[in-house]
Amino acid sequence: MVKPALTAIPQDIVSAADYERHAREHISDAAWAYLQGGAGDELTLNANINAWPDLKLWPRALAEVAGGHTRCQLFGEELTHPIILAPVATQRLFHDQGELATTLAAGVMGGLAVVSTQASVQLEDVASHAQGPLWFQLYWQANRHDTLALVKRAESAGYRALVLTVDAPVSGARNREQRAGFSVPPAVAQTNVASIALPALADNASPVFDGLMTLAPAWADIAWLTSQTDLPILLKGIMHPDDAAKAVSVGARGIIVSNHGGRVLDTAPTTLWALPGVISATHGAIPVIIDGGIRRGTDILKARALGATAVMIGRPYIHALATAGALGVAHLIRLLREELEIAMALTGCRTWDDIHTGVLASESL
Repeated sequence: MVKPALTAIPQDIVSAADYERHAREHISDAAWAYLQGGAGDELTLNANINAWPDLKLWPRALAEVAGGHTRCQLFGEELTHPIILAPVATQRLFHDQGELATTLAAGVMGGLAVVSTQASVQLEDVASHAQGPLWFQLYWQANRHDTLALVKRAESAGYRALVLTVDAPVSGARNREQRAGFSVPPAVAQTNVASIALPALADNASPVFDGLMTLAPAWADIAWLTSQTDLPILLKGIMHPDDAAKAVSVGARGIIVSNHGGRVLDTAPTTLWALPGVISATHGAIPVIIDGGIRRGTDILKARALGATAVMIGRPYIHALATAGALGVAHLIRLLREELEIAMALTGCRTWDDIHTGVLASESL
């Protein structure tokens, strides 16, 4: 039986892993399979998490770091910390308040959240309730007209940037989800795209090559989209250095190194492994953010040491949402920020900008 969300944080929740353990009691079996599952044998999903501990940090003695902080800037916006809530679909599946709760928590804690096209709350309603800056995650629709309509809605609602997901023109073979028979309940429908219909396929058509891939965006569409809005556009799902360089050339203002949490192409590299190549290919021209497997403040410091501008978390904040709503998400952000501060102090880094490759032990590079 699924338990209702808590109204207070239990004393035994002191890390992201504790929220994952507690969340299992508050999420149905089918929804758990959807949230936790990845593509195929889930090799990339698990590798994302396991890659971070293998990278080692140098402790530094007698460092003068008093007065330090975790503040950072993105597109002229000063954030209290570099932890961004990644776009996650249909959050009311995990808590009645869904996106309203997570974006509230992000703002209260001085950060930002990215709201999914497939949110279970209207994007305008999320924006009107938020207490901090929001970005809007955009899935390319079947045509430019419907895509642009979502962009204009996001602009009007006050979103500060657009995050176009480019790594999932088709869904991965999510076997765990399939075995559980998961489907999105009507009560938590993806309301922002409810009125947008996909074109019908011929009976003998391939659902991949003759279907979804005919609707997927190409580089020319990215260039067109940048000409239609003044909002900065970040491409989420860039892993290959050549794609990173191309993203800069077509006008992307940021890159998110992501393999979709291991949910699309199994055996893809980890995001940690891919990050240095993307950083090198962009030559510092645009911000590079990373998601995938981040569970500790030490992971966040390592990402910065490798050149990331900020990090995103996904599943961990949904675990916190399911456990204790907005209170849980805010508490999780606080835990990760405190862990980051501890790691910075112990590696001799006073500010976010002070973090550099020298904090990484060479044996782990």
